[in-house]
Amino acid sequence: MKPEPIALRPLARRLMLMLGLAALAAFALHQNANAHHGWSSYDSSKLVTLTGTIKSASYDNPHGTLDMTAEGKEWNVILAPPFRMDSRGLERGMLTAGKEVTVEGYQNRRDPQELRAERITVDGKTVELR
Repeated sequence: MKPEPIALRPLARRLMLMLGLAALAAFALHQNANAHHGWSSYDSSKLVTLTGTIKSASYDNPHGTLDMTAEGKEWNVILAPPFRMDSRGLERGMLTAGKEVTVEGYQNRRDPQELRAERITVDGKTVELR
């Protein structure tokens, strides 16, 4: 009589579960990396300066953003990560709707209404973001 490998069944199940979770984690990381745009999509040959009014702002990871009106257009501005903005003196409370700001940065090649900010001036204070 041949003994049935009962002890291997729970081990095999655990191994399959671990492999499945690892594959799911790898897929999620890959999707997150693809969702974040690279800086090569911005035209760094021409610095653009916008002065306008903040409509809304986000101080979230992976980077802050603000929507603003400047030059009669709506702009989506990509800021730095929150930890960098904090460390350079751009606090969350400084980015509120209705404030006037000046942003210098590079325009997205595919989305001409998007700007990657290099620096921002708010409340008379200029903050380097890169």
